[in-house]
Amino acid sequence: MNSMVSFSAASKDYQSGRYVKSLETLNALLETQKDSKTYGLLAKTLLQLGMKADAARAFALAGEAGGSSGIEFTRRAAALHHECGNEEDALLLGLRLMAQGHLDADIAYILASIYQERGRDDLLSPFRKILAESGNVEHTRLAVRLLRNDPNDQSQAFLARSLFKRFPDIVSMRMLYLIFARAVCDLTSVKRHQRLVDELLAKGEHDILQHDTEFYVLQWCGDEALNRLAKGRHRPISEAHVAERRSRPHNWSSKIRIGYLSNDLFDDHATMKLLRRVLELHDRDRFEVTLYCHTDEKGIARNKADRSRWGNIVRIVGMTDEEAATLMREHEIDVLVDLKGPTFETRYSILNHSVAPVHVSWLGFPGSAIDTDLDYIIGDRYVLPETSKPHYHEKFIRLPDTYQPNDPVHRPRPRAAGRAEFGLPEDKFVFASFNGSRKITPATVDVWCNILRRAPDSVLWVLAMSPAAEANLKQYFKQQGIPTKRVIFCPRADYQTHIDRQQAADLALDTWPYNGHTTTSEQLWGGLPVLTLKGTNFASRVSESLLNAIGLPELVAPDVQRYEDLAVELYENPERIEALKQTIEDNRHIKPLFDAERFCRHIETAYEMAVARAKQGLVPDHIDVPARPVRNEPFSVEDTIATPAETGGYKLFDFG
Repeated sequence: MNSMVSFSAASKDYQSGRYVKSLETLNALLETQKDSKTYGLLAKTLLQLGMKADAARAFALAGEAGGSSGIEFTRRAAALHHECGNEEDALLLGLRLMAQGHLDADIAYILASIYQERGRDDLLSPFRKILAESGNVEHTRLAVRLLRNDPNDQSQAFLARSLFKRFPDIVSMRMLYLIFARAVCDLTSVKRHQRLVDELLAKGEHDILQHDTEFYVLQWCGDEALNRLAKGRHRPISEAHVAERRSRPHNWSSKIRIGYLSNDLFDDHATMKLLRRVLELHDRDRFEVTLYCHTDEKGIARNKADRSRWGNIVRIVGMTDEEAATLMREHEIDVLVDLKGPTFETRYSILNHSVAPVHVSWLGFPGSAIDTDLDYIIGDRYVLPETSKPHYHEKFIRLPDTYQPNDPVHRPRPRAAGRAEFGLPEDKFVFASFNGSRKITPATVDVWCNILRRAPDSVLWVLAMSPAAEANLKQYFKQQGIPTKRVIFCPRADYQTHIDRQQAADLALDTWPYNGHTTTSEQLWGGLPVLTLKGTNFASRVSESLLNAIGLPELVAPDVQRYEDLAVELYENPERIEALKQTIEDNRHIKPLFDAERFCRHIETAYEMAVARAKQGLVPDHIDVPARPVRNEPFSVEDTIATPAETGGYKLFDFG
């Protein structure tokens, strides 16, 4: 067969719409001629015949064969593989183009889509700018989702503002703009744009929540029913998928094998400031503990603790979700506990790869992880009351005191500290807020302003997370008629100083609808009473949980007006403040909040109860863990646990 004649005939048949005949000719021709031009025409022919997956493979072969159109053929192959759901092939081709210096918006879209679906936030930075500047609407929408990952990144903030200026009428752009405005406390803008969002919701246009995420919606919305409507990161999972995972044969052992999944596994992180002691206290005769660690090198370098005391540490950095899940299955994990949820640099998508008989969400995310294969969420009767059950696909494991662990051993003890070293007036009542900037809402600050007006001999001491946040808050307070000298800003501080400075204030004012979580327990540990508002979802109920666990339920106001009134009453009665501080001092080492041993035994009971159901083949159901007897004597704050070196215990494994 004359190859030139055959290619010409195949091309003519293709142009005339005789695709089957063209395909027959090309198949014969490929026995002797495997060049870019022939594979390219084959791919186009297969595409016309509706054979997209085959066309993708043919385009890839055309690209490999080189020639002047090789790059374009590879681009088309990557796009078709992605369209067909062949993610690995699309990823391989996209990365090849990127390595060759041919990254454009289309390839960036493919790579970023795959990485975001897999929860690989750490790999997204090369794609944000190119997608944000693309004229393609789908690219822009993805850019919106990617830019939400780090609202403190100024380059991302600039891109977010640029997108909103270009597309002011697109809801997702407004939602993105609000995320960055909240991060820097631009409360005037937040109030204006939030009003428009609230008006749409009042009209029943709940689909706008699909343009927000399940994490960021908690910053402004305390309605559990609406929280549930936010955009999840994962594709929906089927009931059949979940049932298949639960029914898989499993090799149970005499010890329960717990796997904790997180990248926060260094002692300087807020999560480990809470969890560290509980990990050390796990009963090694009943539990085998493995930490699946995707902490980056920067986090590892910051760590000063002996991580081997926490459990077997298995590094999964660089592994795909499926590779990590396969490894966990090989380890025969009984209970996989995700400590991140849909937060920054999470790998919780691993849960959707059928890892263990029991999947649990705990500590990292205060809400339901939408479209994630989870059996349980760990909470307590305050953060997860009966009324919350319809708004979760997860069943509740409710601990008897509080869902939040605390570490009374490694957390620094508060030292005596005077107001002068923090620039505070000696003769004023000091209200304080050390919560993150994005938690400070216009509604919260408006009430703080009312309190300051009614408490004229007081100041407000506020943590400023950035210069921009400080400037915006100063401006907002000024607009509300509060003199500049009555709002005192403090920077971030080392942890010991942060604990010490709590006692320099009289009363902490909590934020809503997202409370202080670790911050509230730090304030109580430092001896500072916290006034909070009774919440309506997990994120807004945490301080209530912690205050009850330390024995201060009277500091939970039932409504906004009572919150304001109680703050003023305490200002007017300083002896009540002294009594509250004395209660914290008396209760710190005997009440449940900081009792890590009591907490550890409760959560171990929770794991045992969940495993017992799974062993019997029962589907998950709500579990209320019974309380241990109350203490009559203070618990120990001394570190008396033997190290792994002394016991021949835990090891570090690095799989990537």
